[in-house]
Amino acid sequence: MSPFKAYLIDEHEGVTRSDFVSMDDTQLDAGEVTIKVAYSSVNFKDALAATGAGRIVRRYPCVGGIDLSGTVATSSDPRFEIGDAVIATSFDIGVAHHGGYAEYARVPAQWVVPLPAGLSLYEAMALGTAGFTAALGIVRMEENGLAPSKGPVIVTGASGGVGSLAVDMLARRGYSVTALTGKESEADYLKSLGATEVMFRSALDLSRIRPLDKALWAGAVDNLGGDVLAWIVSAMRQGGTIASIGLAASPSLPTTVMPFILRGACLLGIDSGYIGEPYRSGVWQRLASDLRPQHLHAMTRRIAFDELPNVFDDFLQGRAHGRVVVNVGEN
Repeated sequence: MSPFKAYLIDEHEGVTRSDFVSMDDTQLDAGEVTIKVAYSSVNFKDALAATGAGRIVRRYPCVGGIDLSGTVATSSDPRFEIGDAVIATSFDIGVAHHGGYAEYARVPAQWVVPLPAGLSLYEAMALGTAGFTAALGIVRMEENGLAPSKGPVIVTGASGGVGSLAVDMLARRGYSVTALTGKESEADYLKSLGATEVMFRSALDLSRIRPLDKALWAGAVDNLGGDVLAWIVSAMRQGGTIASIGLAASPSLPTTVMPFILRGACLLGIDSGYIGEPYRSGVWQRLASDLRPQHLHAMTRRIAFDELPNVFDDFLQGRAHGRVVVNVGEN
């Protein structure tokens, strides 16, 4: 294997520095499967890691990129053969194990999922961790009894990667979806994805959240945490279910037990990072079939590998919406 291009995150005297470097296969981490990377993606977590804005990286130096798709270059695991199209997301990829921002990656076989029929390598990264997380939240909520007939569902942080995909997936499955966003300029975009209603965070009075508010929501996909999640908990219908996915606003949850014991509300923690097989492959199969977003290409833009450093600030400043796919090695 000849030297290849990688985007390496390092730290010197407490300062994070990231840049393109040349690597070879001796510098790759341990694992049974070496992948020729075609695409990666940009997530909020990637921007935090690459810039040092968040203490995300647990080992330096580390190639960034928590998502990757490509074809198997070598494998010592009999489940994967040279040329197989595969996906690898989450686990320690891009934070404690060299990730997808390189033309080659080597990972443990248990982190690798065969590309489902009906998805291209590009579409797999248009989905990426964001799509997998949104789908996992919906699967978990429906396992808990959520159905379109139960009532409306709210999605917070709706213009972001996970939020956009969740709005689209839920609308496709027949739910009445309310998209909650802090960006009034995104209303038309969210309605184009299938949102029945768009709410703005500025319209919420979160200064005094009642233990039990008016029962509004049968389900919720929450990317924010904090006061917004506390309000949603207080406004759940009887037997309602919430998928807690992110903490973009706050990791705190200033609520009471009353909605849980008087309305039977359920708060489901969505761990997309380490959930294993066969559940992981099952969710990817759903993403290639009934949970496949209808507007995936419309909400996704592709950038060249060299453009990667230029997009991180958009995520940190809240200017990004939808998904960004990085063309790492696909011609």
